Amino acid sequence: MMSAVMLLQLYINSPDRALAEEAADLTLNVKSAVLMDAQSGQILFERNADQALPPASMTKMMTEYIVMEQIKSGKIKWEDPVTTSKYASEVPGSGDLLANGEKLTVRQMFQAMSIYSGNDATVALAEHVAGTEADFARLMNEKAKQLGMATAHFATATGLSRTDLKDVEGAPFYDGTENTVMSARDAATLAYRIVNDHPEVLEFAKTTSLKLRERDKSPMINWNWMLEGNSSVANFKKYAYPGLDGLKTGYTDEAGYCFTGTAVRNGMRLISVVMGTRTEAERFDETRKLLDYGFANFELKTVVAGKTEIAAMQTANLRKGVKPTVPVVTEKELALVVKKGTADDQFVQKAEQSEPDKRLAPIKQGAVLGTLTVTYNGKDHQIRLVAAEDVNRGSWIRLMFRAIMNFHADLFHGIIHFFR
Repeated sequence: MMSAVMLLQLYINSPDRALAEEAADLTLNVKSAVLMDAQSGQILFERNADQALPPASMTKMMTEYIVMEQIKSGKIKWEDPVTTSKYASEVPGSGDLLANGEKLTVRQMFQAMSIYSGNDATVALAEHVAGTEADFARLMNEKAKQLGMATAHFATATGLSRTDLKDVEGAPFYDGTENTVMSARDAATLAYRIVNDHPEVLEFAKTTSLKLRERDKSPMINWNWMLEGNSSVANFKKYAYPGLDGLKTGYTDEAGYCFTGTAVRNGMRLISVVMGTRTEAERFDETRKLLDYGFANFELKTVVAGKTEIAAMQTANLRKGVKPTVPVVTEKELALVVKKGTADDQFVQKAEQSEPDKRLAPIKQGAVLGTLTVTYNGKDHQIRLVAAEDVNRGSWIRLMFRAIMNFHADLFHGIIHFFR
């Protein structure tokens, strides 16, 4: 039996080509790009989506994911002290916040990583979790396989390359180690898992500025100019995008300017990835094009309302109940991201009852008695059908008389059928 992760990855790696092809004339100055529905993982647009490229600091999304797993499993805590190693303090690039031996909490290090893209804080967290950055990179690659990231390879926790670290003593590279790469599809998959598994990360990612320590004269400024919170910031308000609250920028000479963004509007959250743009501003301009396309052409449509009766199966048959059937309703609503204007007849419904043993009285309201499958564009989406009311177990006398009546009814129908 396939795991839930494998099934999800099959879905993500099987995009609706018809939807993507309609955006073929969308002009983007990027090496690769993806637009994804954050609810289902459906690809709404792609360009060179499977080309493995250096992601620069978008790599830190995987570091964020692993740290969040460590916190939720209880292996580390937000207030645990983290000591900055000599190597972490000397890592080049964004950050340059921490001195050798300096101690901050896991939360502060996470803030420095997710808001300011601090390489020093990222390495400090990696070492805190795994002992060394090299061992942490192994965890990253194991997790990438689990998440179904087909092209991703992680060499560092930061996204820095062999060239970037050539003069730093203690860098995690060894002979044969490749640089970090991932595709736009992999980046979108990782963002999808962050948004759905660890949405708390967005609380960090949407912070526009923050003083890391009380003694600091200046706050850390988020590299993500598109945050909705920047709408009143003079330098960034022209880039601020309504509903945008994440996720991660990246830049190195090899990668160019990259950005994984996410924004929500009218209940629909989209994930965008652009890789290999030429300037800092261009990565945000191209992201705006992607998101504008998504919000202009797609909508979150309620296909099946929650707690309602459906025509495909209004009742479920019961065994040994005071009555032979019970009304069923949908457990929750089914809402899908679809092209605007999609007609209702594009959603094909099929209902199926649960196994007989699952329909044995007594039945409590809310008990699962069946499944509704809605097929749209060749993909199946399922919600459960549940009992709308309690049904007690029938007495033996009631059940005996029902069995006799059913026997005679079956016999009568058999005779009628014989003489037809």
